[in-house]
Amino acid sequence: MGSGPPTYDPEPTALPHAEPEELGELVADTVLDGARYGTWTLRSVSLRGDSARYRGEPRRDALLTARFGTGDHALVLVAMATGARATPEAHLAAAEACRWIGRAVGRSHQRLAEDIRATRRADLKAGLHRLTDRSLGRLRTSALERGARPEEYTATLRCLLLPADPYCRTRVFFGVGDGGLFQLRDGSWRDIEPRATEHAPPEPPGTPEPAEEDDDRLTLDLGVPQGPYEQLPEPPPPPARDPFRFQVSLARPGDALLMCTPGLAEPLRGEPALSAYLSRRWSGRRPPGLAAFLADARVRVKGYADDRTAAALWEA
Repeated sequence: MGSGPPTYDPEPTALPHAEPEELGELVADTVLDGARYGTWTLRSVSLRGDSARYRGEPRRDALLTARFGTGDHALVLVAMATGARATPEAHLAAAEACRWIGRAVGRSHQRLAEDIRATRRADLKAGLHRLTDRSLGRLRTSALERGARPEEYTATLRCLLLPADPYCRTRVFFGVGDGGLFQLRDGSWRDIEPRATEHAPPEPPGTPEPAEEDDDRLTLDLGVPQGPYEQLPEPPPPPARDPFRFQVSLARPGDALLMCTPGLAEPLRGEPALSAYLSRRWSGRRPPGLAAFLADARVRVKGYADDRTAAALWEA
């Protein structure tokens, strides 16, 4: 799609360089995952971009899909991260960011699931902000250990928390950095990416919860007090970075929710043909299978050659 054919070949060409003693640091060209719990079906994918394929560079995006707990009390985390551009260990920083937030959420999953079912937004926003800061702070520690500058060994991070409880339709998004959060409803896309606010004051105790129609867009950037969740070790002092983003939404039957890194968010916003194509493909009564979702997610657009990582959620 776009003004002409994409510059690069449609299939992988060069492989990234490998060190014989560091084979565990290799990153696959593509990862694909999926699940179904309660009322929702999940599809997730991370693809190496055309530019990285051509240059033999590793995928800078990382993807983690994990379930914590069992039965209706289980909590599913989808985390995606993007390492800093033009840095040699970007893929390692992205993978580490996903692992740290996964450990933090896993340790606190019972309390998180309870707060989501009870829609305790104040507790969620404070606790998740703190877990995010601690997880990204660990990257600064790793940068020192690797002899790298913190601004090089860093990553953006975007996450969804999805309760397995079929009677809970609360969906929680949080993270730091650019990307996209879109809702497909009645065949039309809505861009619901939270706007980051630099100086949003905390809500005072006793603030009433908004009604469902007010819950579609909620963005918070707060000084975080001691939260109720599992704490990670204190990291080094943080450099300036993007504000924390947070949103709680209530899903409706027939909705589709898409979270993605800039590699898909930018062409989805910038190329109407791609937006229309994915709307047609993903508005059906049944979610696509894994192979179909992979084919849809890798539709190429002229002028966009970055890695693409996406997680889509269909509501029964």
